[in-house]
Amino acid sequence: MKKILITGANSYIGTSFEKWLQKWPKDYSIDSIDMKDGSWETKDFSKYDVVFHVAGIAHVSTDPNMEDLYYKVNRDLTIETAKKAKADRARQFIFMSSIIVYGDSSHINHKRVIDKNTVPKPSNFYGRSKLEAEEGILPLQDDNFNVVVIRPPMIFGKGSKGNYPKLAKMAQKLPMFPDIKNERSMLHIDNLCEFIRLMIVNEERGMFFPQNREYVGTSELVKLIAEAHGKKIILTKVFNGPLRLMGKFTRAVNKAFGNLVYEKSMSEYKENYRVMDLKEAVIKTEN
Repeated sequence: MKKILITGANSYIGTSFEKWLQKWPKDYSIDSIDMKDGSWETKDFSKYDVVFHVAGIAHVSTDPNMEDLYYKVNRDLTIETAKKAKADRARQFIFMSSIIVYGDSSHINHKRVIDKNTVPKPSNFYGRSKLEAEEGILPLQDDNFNVVVIRPPMIFGKGSKGNYPKLAKMAQKLPMFPDIKNERSMLHIDNLCEFIRLMIVNEERGMFFPQNREYVGTSELVKLIAEAHGKKIILTKVFNGPLRLMGKFTRAVNKAFGNLVYEKSMSEYKENYRVMDLKEAVIKTEN
């Protein structure tokens, strides 16, 4: 039986992962701990095989007053937790980083493809705090301590935050939606949870880039969400010209319709972790 400690109680990913492992009650034992009150510093990590670190500030903020907090939580807390895990002789430390370490520059008018040679270049202190956390924990790896860094793209699923729920609301309310051909890497929460499980089972180490098998277009996604609710939505190209023009000046347009993908070979793994395709994932998320 693998004994796992989730650092970051009540987090979306941590809670989802704990529920996922309930399918194998004899194979995994899971505890979680709140990292906010400092009690984790006196907790004994030695009884755990794996420390899965999901504690952190997950949203992007441009408020300069938040910068110190981002570094304190996303970078410093991660490094301190990893050092404790190693000192207490846990065998594996798994850290949830983000595609945001490459910057958030996606654009409606051109495609950006990240491959294994792409150098991280964060464009905000959220991305920098994640990257500096990676740089702080990877050197801790040795023959007795495996470090896994996961850089997922946008994660979606029932109860997720971010762009997906905003698109879901529009899909249910709007009679028509722009027909833009863009591509984004995304990852359904079930696919992520299975990927993390395989990281533990196979005692992996290193950097990983999981994503859904299919790239996702915003218009296609909105149509699938509408269909999941039994609603028809008309996709029209009438707005394409103005939107592409606005994309030169407006961040919101690029955030909604931009192109940003991982090159697909980066995300292949020796075992299948994609338990859901896009249509199945949308149906499960909406219902």
